[in-house]
Amino acid sequence: MTSSTEATTRDWEGLTIPTPGTYVLDAAHKRVGFVARHMMVSKVRGEFADATATITVTDDPMQSSVTASIQAASINTAQADRDAHLRSPEFLDAEQFPTLEFRSTEVKSREGNEFVLVGELTIKGVTRQVELEVEFEGVGRSPFGQDIFGFSASTEIDREDFGLTWNVALETGGVLVGRKVKIEIEGEAIRQG
Repeated sequence: MTSSTEATTRDWEGLTIPTPGTYVLDAAHKRVGFVARHMMVSKVRGEFADATATITVTDDPMQSSVTASIQAASINTAQADRDAHLRSPEFLDAEQFPTLEFRSTEVKSREGNEFVLVGELTIKGVTRQVELEVEFEGVGRSPFGQDIFGFSASTEIDREDFGLTWNVALETGGVLVGRKVKIEIEGEAIRQG
């Protein structure tokens, strides 16, 4: 916790941002979700209930970094049979590959409160570069005296690039599960120390 006399925010190019420090994702205020096409006609939404992240805010905000870990077995689409299939070797193989990992490599650009965060995403032992579109939502202090900031992020991946190739052809044309998966993240980060 930071003393009330110590500055916890700063102005940077028209934005009020946190002072340098280490922040962790607040488990109670986060959503790590995804959207995939089903049968070429609808969308299935789901999320990973168990995810952690550490965000290091640096003096130069464009040098800040993020590492995140998602528990594959925590996938939830509100349908038990589908969730079991997604945990199986045909998809995430959660037993052999218990986590999905992300490590940022650079903050590529910025416009207003929007940033592009480049990093390496590892799913099922395969690592690919992804670009997350990040919106910085603001800074504040919780009623419990914690310094926080909010953010949202999204990207789209081709699941087959990560070895998630299971599918079924449909009689009407197309496939059961779309290749493109949109990842949607929202959360609050809490200052540590």
